Amino acid sequence: MTDDFFRARLEQMIDLKHPLAVLANRLPWTQLEAALAPTFAHKHRDEKRIEDNDLFGPTLASAGAGVSAAGRPRLSIRLMTSLLTD
Repeated sequence: MTDDFFRARLEQMIDLKHPLAVLANRLPWTQLEAALAPTFAHKHRDEKRIEDNDLFGPTLASAGAGVSAAGRPRLSIRLMTSLLTD
């Protein structure tokens, strides 16, 4: 990779002896990800019945049933875990 004159490489910016960098390398990420994955998984939602009146009389519609695939792709569990901590 060609070094960019105006951008420092990540390993030049981070002190790998810093306590947080050492801790990040020592954490059991595979066990943490396995334990937290169900918390961040898409949940099955029960459908909600919505009653309404329109020009043709009373109507009944359902909303929110199943598992949604909408939205952006999920973020890594490591990132979500770090955002939850103080």
